[in-house]
Amino acid sequence: MSAEPTPRRIVEAAFVAAAAKLDQLPAPQLQEIAFAGRSNVGKSTLMNAVMGRRNLVRTSSTPGCTRTISFFSTKLADKTELMLVDLPGYGYAQRSHDERRSWATMIEGYLLHRPSLRAVVLLVDARREFQEDDHQLLEMLDQSQDPNRAKLGTCIVATKLDQVQKSRQAARLRALREQSARPVIGLSALEPPSVAAFWRTVCHDWLTPAE
Repeated sequence: MSAEPTPRRIVEAAFVAAAAKLDQLPAPQLQEIAFAGRSNVGKSTLMNAVMGRRNLVRTSSTPGCTRTISFFSTKLADKTELMLVDLPGYGYAQRSHDERRSWATMIEGYLLHRPSLRAVVLLVDARREFQEDDHQLLEMLDQSQDPNRAKLGTCIVATKLDQVQKSRQAARLRALREQSARPVIGLSALEPPSVAAFWRTVCHDWLTPAE
């Protein structure tokens, strides 16, 4: 007999919509967790790992490929329903100035005013330093004062930790914590235990369970 799934494990997941403009966003009916970060940092890979799907969120080796805000409905084993949201990667210089400005306007509008947004997971590359774009995103979220929702939760995740030598992993995470002045979770999307531990933290801190 197979073991029962843990209460916070995602047991159902499906693509809902992709919005290229704010007026194309689906109605804010479920609590939402958004994944943000620089281009090619591994957002899609982590989201697929969290949802237990291989290719539900499209991945690409080409930076700047994602141009829309994509929504994925999910259900946990405890019947909690929520939306995972894949934001376009920022910081890809080869896109035109107008295109990058349009993306920034759309992302900021979503992050600052989406009433159903509960938390933002900021992904950073464990092999790189904390970037100015990352600081600016956190500052914007900290200053969000939308009266229609509670203060957003934030979580910093250092991805691709498996690509850092084991003897240097602790030092890299310590450096990112110092640079961001916040806790940083290190993980590899290729290692299910680290992904499961990260997701338990997100669910415990920000999700309202089903009644």
